[in-house]
Amino acid sequence: MATRELGIILHGATGGICSFQHLRNSLIPIIGEGGLEVGGERILPKLLLVGRSEERLAKLAAVHGGLDWTTDLDAALGNEAYPVFFDAVSTHLRVDVLKRAIAAGKHIYTEKPVAPTVKEGMELLGAAQAKGLKHGAVEDKLFLPGFLKLRRVVESGFLGRIIGFQINFGWWVFDGIEAECQRPSWNYRKAGGGGLISDMHPHWRYIVEGTLGPIARVAALAWTGQTERADEAGARFRVDVEDNAHTLLELESGARGAILSSWSTRVRREDLVTFQVDGTGGSAVAGLRRCWKQAAGDTPLVRGFLMGRDADTMDVSVDYRENWQEEPDPAPYKNPYRYGWERFIRHVVRDEPFYADLTAGIRDVRLAEACLQSAQEGGWVDMKA
Repeated sequence: MATRELGIILHGATGGICSFQHLRNSLIPIIGEGGLEVGGERILPKLLLVGRSEERLAKLAAVHGGLDWTTDLDAALGNEAYPVFFDAVSTHLRVDVLKRAIAAGKHIYTEKPVAPTVKEGMELLGAAQAKGLKHGAVEDKLFLPGFLKLRRVVESGFLGRIIGFQINFGWWVFDGIEAECQRPSWNYRKAGGGGLISDMHPHWRYIVEGTLGPIARVAALAWTGQTERADEAGARFRVDVEDNAHTLLELESGARGAILSSWSTRVRREDLVTFQVDGTGGSAVAGLRRCWKQAAGDTPLVRGFLMGRDADTMDVSVDYRENWQEEPDPAPYKNPYRYGWERFIRHVVRDEPFYADLTAGIRDVRLAEACLQSAQEGGWVDMKA
């Protein structure tokens, strides 16, 4: 089988998300397997790492066998041996960088959000379409094992007519004062593109719509739980973005749901995120890796508060974890980011359909915009606007 190289620029290569998920867990394994089989040939990624620190780039390149690297973005964009450009820099820098890549004639694949606003996203889309370039957005959480299994349960019809759903997400992010913060400080500054809604709601859009169907309208509350933090140098600053959001959603199907997101909550549930869907035929709940389901016929009769002089005030005899079946793993585990890379490479090389182009990424941004608008104005906001 013939092997052909595909040049890929990784911008923001030394950042955690790119160096860990996109490089180590996705592209390097593809390279290690001799490339990706596409249409009777093997496509071998040829990588060019781009970042700001020569020391960090050189170290990262050496760890993976001596990859090419540069701190000169213009030179990288001008190199015709690399037709694909991937971006993983901070959100507030993304639009300018992607415009430059499109102007250079590169196919673009980008981390979310694809742009700070829908308007800017539409401008990127128009520019890419005008040049006939391929484009895609990272929507990795669709391929988490738990959510893959949940979607399989939904599509099987096991749940019957979907009535409602809820997503519960978050953990305690330390403030950098009393304990080391686990997230970059720009996440908590408006000037850096921070905020929980802009960070997480793009994920919720494609997870909800990819599992249950289109969102019709939303209403949201947002607030700041931890108001003071310290940055990487130890300097204190006032947080000027939200770190909590509660969102109500109405789907076009008529089902309703809620998303509770927080960076200032302590975990006492199955996982860092749980997604429960309830239907007339049963219910299912998924975490990052596991998924359970309960049929209507296995649902216990819950009496709640018992009435009567000799009765206990609460029904404590029911074990609510009984009569749930764990959904089996459909296949060996594959990193969710690798799913995206394999499909985008096929999209570039063979023009196979890609599940998350810029139009999907723009709709991700639309949910975040709608929730921020609702939080500021109050009331419901139409997702079609």
